[in-house]
Amino acid sequence: MKSHDRRSFLKNASVLGAAGLTSPWALNLAAMGTASAQSSGLTDYKALVCLFLSGGNDAHNTLLNIETTQSGAWYYYRAARDPSYKPSSPDAAPTVIQGTTSIALNKADVLAITNKNAQGLNTGVKFGLHPQLKRTKQMYADGKAAIVANVGPLIQPTIKLDLSDPTFPLPQSLMSHNDQQSTWQSFAPEGAVGGWGGLMMDSLMSRNVNATFSSIGINGGPVWLAGKLVAPYQIGTSGVRQMAGSGATFGSQAVYQAVRNIASTAYRADTLANDYSKTVARALSVEGTLLNALPSATMAPWGTPGSANSASDPLLKYVNPSTGISTPNPLALQLQMVLRMIYARKHAQVGVRRQVFMVNLASFDTHSDQPANHSNLLAQLDHAVGYFYDALAAMPGGEDLRSQVTSFTASDFGRALNNNGDGTDHGWGGHHFVFGASVKGGDVYGRFPDFRPFDETNSVYFSSDFLTNGVLLPEVSVDQFAYTLGQWMDVSVSSLTGVGGTAGITPHILNFDSSLRNLGFMA
Repeated sequence: MKSHDRRSFLKNASVLGAAGLTSPWALNLAAMGTASAQSSGLTDYKALVCLFLSGGNDAHNTLLNIETTQSGAWYYYRAARDPSYKPSSPDAAPTVIQGTTSIALNKADVLAITNKNAQGLNTGVKFGLHPQLKRTKQMYADGKAAIVANVGPLIQPTIKLDLSDPTFPLPQSLMSHNDQQSTWQSFAPEGAVGGWGGLMMDSLMSRNVNATFSSIGINGGPVWLAGKLVAPYQIGTSGVRQMAGSGATFGSQAVYQAVRNIASTAYRADTLANDYSKTVARALSVEGTLLNALPSATMAPWGTPGSANSASDPLLKYVNPSTGISTPNPLALQLQMVLRMIYARKHAQVGVRRQVFMVNLASFDTHSDQPANHSNLLAQLDHAVGYFYDALAAMPGGEDLRSQVTSFTASDFGRALNNNGDGTDHGWGGHHFVFGASVKGGDVYGRFPDFRPFDETNSVYFSSDFLTNGVLLPEVSVDQFAYTLGQWMDVSVSSLTGVGGTAGITPHILNFDSSLRNLGFMA
């Protein structure tokens, strides 16, 4: 027996528990909606794609107010981020001072955008985007992208004065990576077992023939994808990983089939063993379904026909702004799998009309060397978003799914405004993008924070929106953000708000005024 064959077998067998399956009795409940899903057809399709920016995206260098009057936001932005700042020349490019590093953008490089200001909350604000967000700027100008300002976890509307009250309800473990990733995804700190993406799919399960493919994680299954009945189906960027090898185990097709049969057969009479064998059998069935339904990675529009592999496909490469070299984009590669899974939805054994997906771009924890690192990350995000949107417009069979698939950014938290030397520390609120043809784009939703003077230590902010060190106090809650997306997905108001005294998918939404629950950025 070859040791590498044994290791491969054990590795492949271990992924059964991550195959996106809940207990068999939950799956039986999920199947109750199959008949209605089949009778309705698959023309009514919608999907959400969460673009999670792990580590905490620096919102202050992503969306800026470039107003440069003496009391303008740019004036105070530069003072907090650029040691070379001189009040007499706020527009001047940052200069190098020995022992210090500016993390302010050069105003001449910032991409100015026009704000419709439909809500009337941002009168007089002159917005700009990070220089690497060129495609995002174009989508925003075309009305296919919107920005939601100053979003973060909140229990109820919160003002600066509330923070002096030790009994005031606040999210737990603020500024902790693991806890705030979980809180953004599930409204609870690390250890939560259900996220708002998966819970939405619980409520929409009757629209899908096969509940297994309702909630899909690329290279992982974060809590955002988990419901009470629906669990994430996890798939890698390379495709389906087959149990016991690809048609042969230790070189034998007979051994391959025997292993699969053994794994799905119960040898004990207890409930746990029986349920495990049923779960394995279902996982093997799912594997077979996807092997038939999942199209090739080199198929247009998500791939370049004839490419040797994804690493060599020019569609999946972006230009690293630091090196100028065309480099494979890990986020685009994940979104390629999302596109392939969306195409597979019409296969008879997949048959889904509502889906949620989650992809991840890491390394946003920019405590140091922020200008270069953040630019590189935003270049990847910008390229991947444009690649994904273009492919949705030209799906096989002449389908244009741009109005049926909405993607949005999320992150652990925003980052502090103040410069820590050559980077930024953990924050709270941040700004986020929403992309798609069903987005009411070309506008910034929510009120952009008020930049006002701070004391000579740059630590005490007189603005009602900033806390110590330039941490942004959120004004828009994640509940409102999720509620708006949930209504677009056709999740019922009762499921979102909760009925009969039970917590809804957005558990704090009733603490916010009814006129402000839906933020209005979706058509």
